[in-house]
Amino acid sequence: MTKDELMRKAIELSIMNVNNGGGPFGAVIAKDGEIIAEGVNRVTAHSDPTAHAEVNAIRAACSKLGTFNLNGYEIYTSCEPCPMCLGAIYWARLDRMYYGNTKTDAKNIGFDDSFIYDEIELKPQDRKLPSEILLHQEALKGFEAWTAKMDKIEY
Repeated sequence: MTKDELMRKAIELSIMNVNNGGGPFGAVIAKDGEIIAEGVNRVTAHSDPTAHAEVNAIRAACSKLGTFNLNGYEIYTSCEPCPMCLGAIYWARLDRMYYGNTKTDAKNIGFDDSFIYDEIELKPQDRKLPSEILLHQEALKGFEAWTAKMDKIEY
């Protein structure tokens, strides 16, 4: 499939998902023009705020391929990813991302992620979500165990 055909598939998934009770978002992961996995937004259908199209596509691809590293693959998504999905795309090590709608288009229909981008820029103590460091020394023990582990799988 061409890049345009792959994007059209992501767009088609977004439209089909609206008709199936989900949000207007679809994504496909592909390599060499072949779709490896698909995902749609199922936030409300699954009562899961992380069930975005991109995350679902990444989960499906990783499960199918038996890996957490999608290096060599591309993602086509019907909309510019939110901060969570963008982070997942980076963590999955996808080679390239293509998107149809922009975050401004999403904002215009009620999917506004700008507050998250704004919050990320702030120091933790200045964010709207109250947070504090708790049991730091005890928590470091997990990091120390990871550092000492000789057979760990780096990611």
